[in-house]
Amino acid sequence: MVPEYVLPDGSSLMTTPVRKILIAEDDRLLMRASSAALRRHGFEVVAAVDGEEALAMALSAAPDLILLDVIMPKLDGIEVLSRLKAEPATASIPVIMLSNLGQPRDVEEALAAGAVAYCVKSDLRGDELAAKVTAVLDQA
Repeated sequence: MVPEYVLPDGSSLMTTPVRKILIAEDDRLLMRASSAALRRHGFEVVAAVDGEEALAMALSAAPDLILLDVIMPKLDGIEVLSRLKAEPATASIPVIMLSNLGQPRDVEEALAAGAVAYCVKSDLRGDELAAKVTAVLDQA
C-alpha cells in the first residue's frame, strides 16, 4: 500500500511504498546492526533467528526481499531457500544469502538453489548491504 499524506491546502502527496526486508540471522548483534543500517535507508525490517522462524515469517510478513544466513539453528539457510522457492507464495521473493563461508562451492550451491546474490558478512558494511538490497529490489 502506498501511504497518502494530506497537505494543509487539502491536496495529497503520495509517497513511495516502504519495502519490507526479512533478515534471518541467528547472530543477534549482526541482526541489530543490519536492521539499523537498513532502517536508516528507509526499509522496514522484520527478523527471524532460525530457519523455521524464517519460513514462517516469509509467509506471514510477505517481505519484498529476504536476507538469509547460511548457517542457522533448526534449518540451515540452503534448506530454507529450497523450501521458499518450492512454495508458490514465496517463490518469487528475491533472496540474498549471507555467510562467512565464501568458498566458490558455497556460493554456487546457494545460487543454484535460487539465491539472487551471495554476500560474505565479514566483507559487508551496513551501507553496502543497503545498497545491495536496493540494487536487487530495483532489478525485480
